[in-house]
Amino acid sequence: MFSLLGTLIVGLIVGLIARAIKPGDDSLGWIMTILLGIAGSFVASYVGVALGWYRQGDAAGWIASIIGAIVLLALYHLVRGKTTGR
Repeated sequence: MFSLLGTLIVGLIVGLIARAIKPGDDSLGWIMTILLGIAGSFVASYVGVALGWYRQGDAAGWIASIIGAIVLLALYHLVRGKTTGR
């Protein structure tokens, strides 16, 4: 229970920081911001393991998680911009 709550809180913090750093209109709600932060951490962990920075099962650090979330946010804006004709 506390592990899930901790994951949600960290996801929210990482997502909020990523949205604050990346310029542009981020019309994401609270749930999507949390999911963005959690997914950014997963991306950072996966890339870190692939590059040999982390061992399997290690969690990514705060900075890597934020960078992962920024990359996902940028990809989201690229896909959203192409589908809406912007």
